[in-house]
Amino acid sequence: MEKIQRKATKMIPELRNLSYERRFQRLELISLEQRRLRGQLIETFKYLNGLNNVTLEGLFERDGNVRIRNNSQKLSLRNFKTSQAIKFFPDENAATWNQLPDNIVSAGIVNTFKNRLHKC
Repeated sequence: MEKIQRKATKMIPELRNLSYERRFQRLELISLEQRRLRGQLIETFKYLNGLNNVTLEGLFERDGNVRIRNNSQKLSLRNFKTSQAIKFFPDENAATWNQLPDNIVSAGIVNTFKNRLHKC
């Protein structure tokens, strides 16, 4: 998919001589990696707010630390026993979630979360 995006952005004559990253900036696109992370953050928000019909018992545990810096819904990860759980929510995604400001993670609905995440 990434190769297709590279080729498609090179088809625009004004952008042809720019680097791949510059073309993406000019077109205001996000990489597939960023899309994947965004999607996982949205699914995390849904899961934590009971908006999914998915049972992922014990995947997340809210951090019980009273002194919380960035947001009030910090996560601590448990030791996973299955590779499926690790693939669904890698450690770096939890770190990203924990760095989000409180006004984003405490959004009431999914669309508000998405809009605030996009502006972040």
